[in-house]
Amino acid sequence: MSLLSAVKSETRPLSAEELKEGLFRALDALGSRRKVLVIPPDFTRHHSRAGELTKAAWEYYGDRLSCVLPALGTHRPMREAEIAAMFGDLPSSLIVNHNWRSDVVTIGEIPGAFVEEQSEGALKHGWSVQVNRLLVEGGFDLFLSIGQVVPHEVAGMAGHNKNVFIGAGGSEFIHNSHFLGAVYGMERMMGRADGPVRRVLNFAAERFAGGLPLIHALTVIGENAGGLFIGDDLQCFLQACEMSLQANFTLLERPIHKVIAYLDPAMFHSTWIGNKAIYRTRMAIADGGELIVLAPGVRRFGEDPAMDALIRKHGYRGTPAALRAVEEDPGLAAHLGAAAHLIHGSSEGRFRITYCTDHLTKEEVEGVGFAYAPLAPMMSLYEPAKLSPGWNQLRAEEVFFIPKPSLGLWAHRDRFSAQAGVQPWQLARIG
Repeated sequence: MSLLSAVKSETRPLSAEELKEGLFRALDALGSRRKVLVIPPDFTRHHSRAGELTKAAWEYYGDRLSCVLPALGTHRPMREAEIAAMFGDLPSSLIVNHNWRSDVVTIGEIPGAFVEEQSEGALKHGWSVQVNRLLVEGGFDLFLSIGQVVPHEVAGMAGHNKNVFIGAGGSEFIHNSHFLGAVYGMERMMGRADGPVRRVLNFAAERFAGGLPLIHALTVIGENAGGLFIGDDLQCFLQACEMSLQANFTLLERPIHKVIAYLDPAMFHSTWIGNKAIYRTRMAIADGGELIVLAPGVRRFGEDPAMDALIRKHGYRGTPAALRAVEEDPGLAAHLGAAAHLIHGSSEGRFRITYCTDHLTKEEVEGVGFAYAPLAPMMSLYEPAKLSPGWNQLRAEEVFFIPKPSLGLWAHRDRFSAQAGVQPWQLARIG
């Protein structure tokens, strides 16, 4: 079948009607289906417009759409208010919350030799490929996976089969794939459609998911652009990646000395998710610079107690410290996704990260390796409603404001073009 539908605009976002027409055209091409499961992202990807597409699929299929399985990955279950805000009047009874620890079955194994090759020798062990048991045991004749393609810290570019094997996957695949990306080097992958984690995802799809009736509906969301690409192979993903790099990637001619990032309190309640403000700006910030994270909704570190405890214990102290902790702490070694998160959430000693929140204490924030500032005075000093996205001259200082850090990637030209083989904590030495 390959590409079933594609609609895009490079000058404006797509209208709701254009999204619906593009989806309906693809579903018409598929022919009749009797039992459909939709896999959208969760509320932390509300801007993806996947909620609109999920509702449109429900309008198209009616009672034949019998389940909506948000791709939670390691995130907490969606709340009723979030379901209503994202999916409108779609019945909340259709929502099934994925549990990455218990709701999975194993469908295959990634060979250790393949992992060793993709990681350039950093990892030598394989791991199981797990998916939510509904994909194997539910009797569905269509899985409609919906998600946004945008630069991503683990997979290089988000979307496509990541939605299935990580978003609706199990702990073993999530932990190991995240750790693979972290030890390979986040900066070497972000903004690139090809990389070791994506190759592992593609291996799993080709070897173990060929019999699943899986269709991908991929959005590209930009301030002045929009796209929808639907298909059953990599072509829809590659076309979406090409457009996303035009719409979501800002390549800067000079590094930024002070970034102000704002985290919407409706979506960001933990540093586990809120650290996208770090991931997406790390290649843009100058040595000795500062990232100020305005985080009115952040009230914890991990999305669950186990991850929260590991973050509190080890903190965001850089790659060498995280790798030592993996060797010394069996609890962290059993949760490699947490170790990857600790690597991703560090500045590797290059710049200062200041978290501004009233829900965590100064001692708690500084205890994990960040600087702390109370929220109210920082919100008064850097008022999100008055700042423009990008460069701002504010009194005696120049700041770069990012109101939605999860929707893009910002990089200084020299760091983005760094040679392969350079580890993230070595990037300060690039000439």
